Amino acid sequence: MKTLKTELSILIPIYNTVCVAFVKRLQWLAESAGIDYEIIVADDASPLQICKEQNRQIANLSHCRYIENENNIGAAANRNFLAQQSQYCWLLFLDCDMKLPDESFLSRYLATTSSQVINGGLRIGGDKKMLQSNLRYKYEKHEEPNHTAQQRQKHPYQSFRSTNFMISRDVMLQNPFDERFERSGYEDVLFGKQLRQNKVTIKHIDNPLLMTDYETNPDYVAKIERSLRTLYTFRYELHGYSRLLTLVEGIHVRAIRSLIIMFHRTFGPMERWNLCGSHPSLTIFKLYRLGYYLSIKH
Repeated sequence: MKTLKTELSILIPIYNTVCVAFVKRLQWLAESAGIDYEIIVADDASPLQICKEQNRQIANLSHCRYIENENNIGAAANRNFLAQQSQYCWLLFLDCDMKLPDESFLSRYLATTSSQVINGGLRIGGDKKMLQSNLRYKYEKHEEPNHTAQQRQKHPYQSFRSTNFMISRDVMLQNPFDERFERSGYEDVLFGKQLRQNKVTIKHIDNPLLMTDYETNPDYVAKIERSLRTLYTFRYELHGYSRLLTLVEGIHVRAIRSLIIMFHRTFGPMERWNLCGSHPSLTIFKLYRLGYYLSIKH
């Protein structure tokens, strides 16, 4: 593992997203940094052909590769595949539906040393209108103070997220993502636990990608429900790495759990209606997540 970062593989898993402009911007930053680099984009069998057609022009860009998976292998397996395809000793994984904050994004990563994994974080972009109407934006904005570099470093492994991180190639190949996670959701949380178990060092820095694109409320609720089912499946392995699990495990009285489940069965559809509507409530969101999780096995 090199200390000075003079070479970099930028790896971007994509699904139903056009990321040509994103790749071109990264290409310009890498050229400006004067490093040896490559950008590899792997489409995980996106059903939207128009996205594939536009992304194919990435293959014509200098130092860039574009790969289309024949079958959908899932977010975890796609990241592992990208790592195997890479050639340089440092890997930078970036989600494709984000924006770069400024011209120093790459240079801040390249200048950070003394750690095997570097987590850059996420910044939330939007406006007051979205704060009223979009559940994902409302939730992410509410949680943003908990995700500063300083806060994340207090619990570096529990705070790891795969949206935007740099990792030594050797470490990544020795610690692949768990491919039992066929859909996105909590695979990065288990990855953080695995890094801790193997004594891999993580440093959290203030180098966020910018989120400006948000799902519709019904799509986000469906995504959360899917993630909660995943959390339930891996609940024993994720012990201590999920605030919701910690909350659930703290409810020791069976009667209280039964009451929450009964409340969810009765009012869950109305809660979901609010969350999918134009004025979603974060309080209802928290109640719905708790009730949904406790109701899974029933």
